[in-house]
Amino acid sequence: MQDKHAPFTDPAAVASYARDTPRKVPGLADLHRMAMLLLAEQAPAAAHVLVVGAGGGLELASLATAQRDWRFTGVDPSPAMLDLARQAAAPFAQRIHLVQGLVDQAPAGPFDGATCLLTLHFLDRGERLRTLREIHRRMQPGARLVVAHHAPPEGNAERWMARSVAFGADGNSDTAKTAAVGKLMTQRLPLLTPREEEELLRDAGFVDVELFYAAFSFRGWVGTKG
Repeated sequence: MQDKHAPFTDPAAVASYARDTPRKVPGLADLHRMAMLLLAEQAPAAAHVLVVGAGGGLELASLATAQRDWRFTGVDPSPAMLDLARQAAAPFAQRIHLVQGLVDQAPAGPFDGATCLLTLHFLDRGERLRTLREIHRRMQPGARLVVAHHAPPEGNAERWMARSVAFGADGNSDTAKTAAVGKLMTQRLPLLTPREEEELLRDAGFVDVELFYAAFSFRGWVGTKG
C-alpha cells in the first residue's frame, strides 16, 4: 500500500482538496452538522474539542461556525493541509490551535469531544486501533467521538467504492472507468467492514457505538468514552 500520508503531500491533491471533497463525499456539510449535534448532546457549553485529521479545515470551520463558544485543537501530519486549515478557519483562529503530527502529538486533554473524519480509512487495522485508543485516552469520561470514512458493506467493496467514485464524478465518468478506480481504491486502502469498524471502536474503549451516517461506501459512527 502507498504511504498513508501520500494523498496530502501531493501538491495537486492539496490544491484541489477544498473544491473536490464536498463533491466526493455525499452530504459533507450535513455530516459536519450531524457531528456537531452528536458532540453537543454531551459536551459543555464551552467545550474543547479534539479534531484528528484536521488538515483542510472544513470540519473546523463548520463546527466553529455552529458553536461560538467551543475551542478546538486540530492535529494533522501534513504541513500543506494544515496551511489549508488555517485559511479555511481563519475567522476563528483565536479559538483554534493546530498541531503538526499524529494523534500522539496532541495535548493530553482531557477533551470534551473528538472527531476523526475522512481519515481512518488510510490507516491499517493496527494503526487505526492505536489511533482510536490515543483519542480515547485524551477524552473526558462521557465525551463523544464521531468518526466517518470509507467502510463499504462486506462482500461488495469494489462495487460500493465505484459508486462513490461515480458520485464524485457527477455522472461524467463511464461505468468501466469508475469500476477500475473503485477496484484500485479497494486494493490500496486498508478497508474494514462496518462490523469490523464497530468492533475496533469497542476494542479502543468506546461504548454505545452507533451508526449515524451511511452514503455509498462511507459510514459514520458515534461512540462514548465510558
